[in-house]
Amino acid sequence: MALPQQRAAVSAPAFVRRLARLGDLEQPSAGPALSERLGQWIDWNRAIALSRALDGTPASASHPIQVDSEAAACARVRATLHAAILRSDKLDALPADDAAPFRRHCVDLQRSMQASTGQLRGRLRDALATGTADQARLAEVDAVMEMTLSPREQALLAATPSLLVRHFDRLKLAHADAPGDAWRVTFRRDLQDLLLAELEVRFHPIDALLAALRSSPVSGTP
Repeated sequence: MALPQQRAAVSAPAFVRRLARLGDLEQPSAGPALSERLGQWIDWNRAIALSRALDGTPASASHPIQVDSEAAACARVRATLHAAILRSDKLDALPADDAAPFRRHCVDLQRSMQASTGQLRGRLRDALATGTADQARLAEVDAVMEMTLSPREQALLAATPSLLVRHFDRLKLAHADAPGDAWRVTFRRDLQDLLLAELEVRFHPIDALLAALRSSPVSGTP
């Protein structure tokens, strides 16, 4: 059964709902407001660093920013990661009745996403730092926010492989007496869809930084 090569982007709330469904968990409630959550997550040191970034007046270099080349680099990385997630031959080579190889496959792709998107985010911040004062300030704020929120984000995303294993075992048990491998097709598609959703989540800050680059009045061309 061939998998479609294109799927719609999934927003962060949809990613969380998909995790809850695969893990057979209750849907998360609205919970506290974002500002309240941030207040719980940011310690004094990070709060001071964030305040300095917001209140400071960075020097404005206003050098031409190569927006097109930065956008092309982001598109290449995104396409490479997207293709890696959808590589059906990788999944076909894994043992069909053992969840452990699928777990390792998921972890490997998560590490690739983390490394590649982290490099892109730093690259875009470096480009913003050479732009206007507002862009340079945004680069500083984003650096502080990444240092503050990245550990929590990684801890949450680290739960994905274990939830996929539970989903695998549940499907396998439910279809123990059924002929064919329809449940395996379902699991592989769920795995790919979840990783694609995670990819979109990881690109949210990159897309925002790229949009800030495009707003530069001194944008150059490669």
